[in-house]
Amino acid sequence: MLSYPTLALLITLGLFAGLYVLGRRQVNFSVLTIGALVVGAGVGVVFEGHVDYVEPVGKVYLNLLLAIVAPLIIVSILSSITSLGTTAQLKTIGARSVFWLMTLNAIAVLLTLGLALQLGLGKGADIAVGDRDVSALENIKKPFTEVFIDFFPTNIVTDIAETNVIPIIVFSLMVAVAYSLIADRRPETVAPFKGIVEAAREIIYRAVGFVIALTPYAVLSLTAVAVSRAAGQWSQMVSLLGVLALAYVACFLHAFVVNGVLLRVFADVNPLRFFRKIVPAQVTAFTTQSSAGTLPVTTRVLRERVGVPADIAGFTAPLGTTIGMPGCAGVWPVLIAVYGVNALNLQWGVQDYVVLVLLGVIVSVGTAGVPGTATITATTVLTAAGLPLELVAITLPVSMLADMARTLDNVTSAAVAATLVARGEGRLDDAVFDTDHGPDSPPDASVPGGAHAAPATARRDPVEEVYAVPVGACALPSRDAAPARAASPEPARTSHPADADVVEARPQGVTV
Repeated sequence: MLSYPTLALLITLGLFAGLYVLGRRQVNFSVLTIGALVVGAGVGVVFEGHVDYVEPVGKVYLNLLLAIVAPLIIVSILSSITSLGTTAQLKTIGARSVFWLMTLNAIAVLLTLGLALQLGLGKGADIAVGDRDVSALENIKKPFTEVFIDFFPTNIVTDIAETNVIPIIVFSLMVAVAYSLIADRRPETVAPFKGIVEAAREIIYRAVGFVIALTPYAVLSLTAVAVSRAAGQWSQMVSLLGVLALAYVACFLHAFVVNGVLLRVFADVNPLRFFRKIVPAQVTAFTTQSSAGTLPVTTRVLRERVGVPADIAGFTAPLGTTIGMPGCAGVWPVLIAVYGVNALNLQWGVQDYVVLVLLGVIVSVGTAGVPGTATITATTVLTAAGLPLELVAITLPVSMLADMARTLDNVTSAAVAATLVARGEGRLDDAVFDTDHGPDSPPDASVPGGAHAAPATARRDPVEEVYAVPVGACALPSRDAAPARAASPEPARTSHPADADVVEARPQGVTV
C-alpha cells in the first residue's frame, strides 16, 4: 500500500502533467500560475504533514532562481551603465532610485503605524513572553554598524556564492563606473569589454527564461508545503489573525493605493493599466515569497510591458531587492512592535513611535530579498526599540502566510520606483506602456504612431521568449525557431538623446 507522502507525490506529478498540457494549449501564464496556487493549497490541506516528497520541487526552483540572481544583477548593472553614455546619468538615476525606494518604505511605515494604532492592534491579547526559545533570534540580530560594514565586498566570489546582493551591486557599480570614466576619454579601449557584457546579458537572460518557465510547477509545490505546515497550527494562530489580516490590508493598501496615487501624480500613467501589466511579477512574488527570485520577471515586465528603459530597469529593480522593501522592512516590524506594545500594556510616548519609524526606514537599507527576511528585520527593529524578541517568535506561525503579501508589496514598489525614475529622467516609453495587451501575451505587433510611421514589430526580450517560446509556455524550444527582432518605435511623449545612441551602438540582435 502506498504511503501518504508517496501518494502526495504521485498526485502532484499528475497535476504537473495537467499544467504541462494547459501550457501547450497556450493558457495564459498568470492564469496557469494562479491555478497552480489554488490546486497546491488543496494538496496541502488533503496531505497535511505528508508533503515531504513534494517539497524538493519548490526548493529546486528557488535554488535555480537564487543561482541566477547574482549573474543577472552583475550583467544588468554593467550593461545598464555601459549604455548610459555619461557618468552624469549614472548619478541622477542612482539618486532618484534611492530616493523613491526609501520614500516608498517610509510611507509604508507611517501607513502601518497609523492603521495599527487606530485599530488598537494587540489590545486584550493574552500572550506571555517568558516561555519562548529565542536563542535562534539572538544569533541572527545584527547592529546597524555591522550591517553597514557588510554592504562592502571583501571577497566578491564569496558574495556571489552567498547571494549577498548589496556587495554584488557595489562591486558591479565600481567596475561599471571605472568603465564609464575610461569610455568618456578612450571609448575604443573598452569597446571589447562592452561587447562581452552585452553578450553575457543575452546569455543570462536566455537562461532566466528557462527558469521562469518552471514557475507554475514550483508554485504548486511551494503552496502545498506552506499550507500543509500552517494547517497544523490553526489553534495557535487564532490570537494572531488580527496581525495577519492587518498585514494584508497594509501591504495591499500600500502596493495598490499608495503606489497608484504616486504613479498618477508623479509618473502620469494609468495605475490600473500599470498593475495589469505587472501581474506576472506580482504573482511570482506572491507565490515564491522572494523579491530577489522575482527579479528576472520584474525586469522583464518593466522593459516589455511598462516601457522602462533597460538601463533603469536593470539598475532600480535589483536595488529594490535590498533597499526599501516596504513589506518586510516597513509593514511587518511595525506591526509586531505595536502588537507587542499593546499586548504587554507598555507605556509608549510619541518619541518612542518616532524612533520606531526611523528604525523602520534605516533597517530597510540592506534588507535581503529572500524568504524569511522579515524575521531578521523585525528582530533588528525590536532589539533596537527595546522590545522583547519573544514577540517575533510568537508571530512566526502567521509570518509565512503574511510573507506572500509582503513580497508582493516589495516587488510592486520596486517596479513603481523604476517607473517613477524613468519618468523623472524623461525616458518612459509611453508607446510601449499605452500598448494594450495581456500580461502574458507579446506586445501588439504595431504601435500607433504618426501618419507616416512605418509598421513596427514590438520588441521581444530574451527572458520573455526563448527561441519563440513565450515565458510560461511549458514546452522546450525548437532549434529551428528564431525570435523575431525589429526596431522599436519612438516614445510617444518622451524621448532621450542617450536612448538613440544606445540603440545605434548596440550589436545586431540585442534588444533593450
